Amino acid sequence: MLSINIDDVIKVLDSMKSQLIGFGVVLVLAILVMIACMKLPKAKKAMIRCQAGLAILLALVITVNLICFGPMFTVINLAMGGGSITEESMAEAYEVNTELVGEGVTLLENNGALPLASGSNLNVFGWASTAPVYGGVGSGALNDQYEVTDLITGLKNAGLNVNEDLVNFYETYQAERPSVGMWAQDWTLPEPNVSAYTDELMSGAKEFSDTALVVISRPGGENADMPTDMVSVVDGSWLERDAITGNSYFNGVYDDSLNEGNDWDEGDHYLQLSNREEEMLQMVCDNFDKVIVLINTNNAMELGFLKEYGVDAAVYAPCPGQNGFNAVGQVFTGEVNPSGKTVDTFVYDLFNTPTANNFGQFTYDNMDEHAVVTTSFSTGEQSTALPSFVNYVEGIYVGYKFYETAAAEGLIDYDSTVVYPFGYGLSYTTFSQEMGPITEGDGTLSFDVTVTNTGSVAGKTVVEVYYNPPYTNGGIEKASANLVAFDKTEILEPGASETVTISFKAEDMASYDTYGAAAYVLEAGDYVISINSDSHTVLDSEVYNVPSTIVYSDGRSTDKTAPTNQFENVEGDVTYLSRADGFANYAEATAAPASMTMSEEDKAAFLNNANYDPNNYNNPDDQMPTTGAKNGLQLVDMRGVAYDDAQWDTFLDQLTVSEMSELIAMGGYQTAPLASIGKVQTYDCDGPASINNNFTGQGSIGFAGTVLMASTWNTDTVYKFGSSIGRMADDLDVSGWYAPAMNIHRSAFSGRNFEYYSEDGVLSGKLAAQAVQGAEEHGVYAYIKHYALNDQETNRNSMLCTWANEQSIREIYLKPFELSVKEGGADAVMSSFNYVGTEWAGASNALCNIVLRDEWGFVGMVLTDYFGVYGYMDADQAIRNGTDFCLVNYPTETNYLTDTTSATGVLAARQACKNILYTVVNSRAYMEENLNPGMPGWQIAAIAIDVVLAAVLVVLEVRTVKGYSRRKAQEAQAQANTEA
Repeated sequence: MLSINIDDVIKVLDSMKSQLIGFGVVLVLAILVMIACMKLPKAKKAMIRCQAGLAILLALVITVNLICFGPMFTVINLAMGGGSITEESMAEAYEVNTELVGEGVTLLENNGALPLASGSNLNVFGWASTAPVYGGVGSGALNDQYEVTDLITGLKNAGLNVNEDLVNFYETYQAERPSVGMWAQDWTLPEPNVSAYTDELMSGAKEFSDTALVVISRPGGENADMPTDMVSVVDGSWLERDAITGNSYFNGVYDDSLNEGNDWDEGDHYLQLSNREEEMLQMVCDNFDKVIVLINTNNAMELGFLKEYGVDAAVYAPCPGQNGFNAVGQVFTGEVNPSGKTVDTFVYDLFNTPTANNFGQFTYDNMDEHAVVTTSFSTGEQSTALPSFVNYVEGIYVGYKFYETAAAEGLIDYDSTVVYPFGYGLSYTTFSQEMGPITEGDGTLSFDVTVTNTGSVAGKTVVEVYYNPPYTNGGIEKASANLVAFDKTEILEPGASETVTISFKAEDMASYDTYGAAAYVLEAGDYVISINSDSHTVLDSEVYNVPSTIVYSDGRSTDKTAPTNQFENVEGDVTYLSRADGFANYAEATAAPASMTMSEEDKAAFLNNANYDPNNYNNPDDQMPTTGAKNGLQLVDMRGVAYDDAQWDTFLDQLTVSEMSELIAMGGYQTAPLASIGKVQTYDCDGPASINNNFTGQGSIGFAGTVLMASTWNTDTVYKFGSSIGRMADDLDVSGWYAPAMNIHRSAFSGRNFEYYSEDGVLSGKLAAQAVQGAEEHGVYAYIKHYALNDQETNRNSMLCTWANEQSIREIYLKPFELSVKEGGADAVMSSFNYVGTEWAGASNALCNIVLRDEWGFVGMVLTDYFGVYGYMDADQAIRNGTDFCLVNYPTETNYLTDTTSATGVLAARQACKNILYTVVNSRAYMEENLNPGMPGWQIAAIAIDVVLAAVLVVLEVRTVKGYSRRKAQEAQAQANTEA
């Protein structure tokens, strides 16, 4: 079924206004002619009316053809395209997701309460137990054509008996989460007040079992960050209550007597327990001997309550996807021994973090001349967006890199600050890890780690490798703990051992020296290389000495060209956190912005569509390339031809400027067809954890959210996920996958954290690289996204100026993308909405050309994020700076090229088209078994209808003329008879 956003439909219709106006003019003229001929003789009147009718019919046919073979051509192709997922592919997907969840569920606490024996009785408390979170909101949402396995069913399938009275209580109270649409966000937590639990219900529960499971969940998603002031959210939001009870509520504050009281106090935020949840958890702890808590959220909540309430066990299960709660149930019964590790640092106080004061809404007060006024197509309402900003004041000290270093420097007391470290996770068994000596060869460090299961049940675990570099006070910023490698064992039986070999390059420990060498530098000194059970707990270590400082002025071994400063203009007027003198500037650096004013220097460099003129960036020395040549090459001839082969020039000479503009403009969920070179239309689909075709409604099951996927710390399992996605994409005739997403969990409050792996770039990048390779196995190109520094949703497409220093950009935020290109072989990228400094990320030459292509050696295509224009997206600016085409499938004011006459503009368009065509021709789309350059079936049918209609029009015209002649003769005869 075709599924298109109504705003998009209206925009497409708006783009067809010339055709519709033309038809309207013909219709009006025909009506006027009919009216004007009312007093004419009957024969002429009939003749003119018939001709007018035929003209209207002909105009309608022409208009429909102009629309269908013009603006709507590719949209209709998208709606008519695709295949179907085979049963084998779907079975594999369910199996892979079960493995992902089983590997990723993380055991946080356990005093022996888990595992539960199969057949045990279990009371399950918390409204979220019957309305858990399966995935995120937005483009990464689950496809609703597949049934989900809910938590209660998953527990039952694992052999546990669940108290049905409690299940019925919660389902009656509120059957499901409020439905607010794919893109909206709902912050309600309809937890019943403790007074709603009757004595009968509680006495029955205690009789049923002495064990209780409490479920806490938090949904999140695209387009909105988590609220940091829940009282304001409650005061400003109203939703109609579920029809089961008919009650209404203000974000969880109900109007019936059983629900008196407030959910939230002043200063409360969404990632802590609400008052009702606290009261419910206390009630459960007071009434049951064993209390287990299940945390079902992708965002790193404040989990200090687990220790405060002294729960017996706690399990972290981020969104498990379509069938993942089966695996969660298996973890509870011990059928699967948990081996997940946290991918974020969990802290006691999320308002006391380095990012807390510099995340969210900050609007410039001196940028009124750059305001963008937009009008909603559906409502007609106008809204104004002003440039805003966010300061990445923490520099490289993101997540555990800050907490470990701050503890080492004495800035914080670690145990009272951190609840669960990065890389933390328990098991139903125990392990020992012993590190062998380090050997070095050709710049690569290697050592063995012997892992032994010292417990009583089978299980697997993760080997985490960190390095602590030498640090000079006031020198290059360095964290005291840095993940550099990891691996996961196979399942080990009790007493069994496995030797894991760890290898990484010494240069992987180099730091980027922004203010000195403007290059990566491996400073002389002792590097402590350790194997840890988490970022804080060292199990064993060795020292690796670098005798003299190495400056990689010619680049590291993996660089194509030497990295050097490219982002000096992105640093802005910001004080960045420094380790110097024990983080002496912590208070100053992490304070909220003192000024909302953009500097005059930066303001002069700020660009949006109001002041961008491509003519200002033309190079008079550029030579106009050949266009429209007849060289007889088809795109299929270029499959396997090297990117730098001269044959590409001969091939590209054939493109006309209008063809290049079409390919660049119409990149939404496709790459556009070009008949002259045999370029077929290819299909791209959404979904970081699935394949979702927004046009046909077809799609795959939703896999576990990316956070749970990352919690596996298992590259092999993530490869299987990518391969399963690729296989299903191939079934659906989809060549491109808008994923994996790999921005950084800079803040726990980011709404889109569910799509992103971790707070750490190395973990994110190595896992993402495997997902890319898995999809590529089936010829599917994965668009790694969102490139780059797209780490919050607030103002994401409202000219959000992101300010960060070069070292943090390279070491933290670009690291996942770098690894996905260098290790994963990614050949497609999706750029991001935000600005990097004063430039839209999609038009940043430093990002999309110099770093991506020149330094990393990326060969492929770069797509914009959704091309809603937003006052700053422009195809001319994009292609001149490394982005190749636009994620939109209807004309806007800026996705088609406006500069089609300058040599600079045409050369940029030619380069963009080369990147697109090179990627596509080497994908599954041009595998022999998939290539179908013939005319689409709907087009053949449309032409056949046109032929039939043309024949009908000819017949009608002949009959009209004959009829006119006959009636005219009859009128003449009648006139003659009258005169006689």
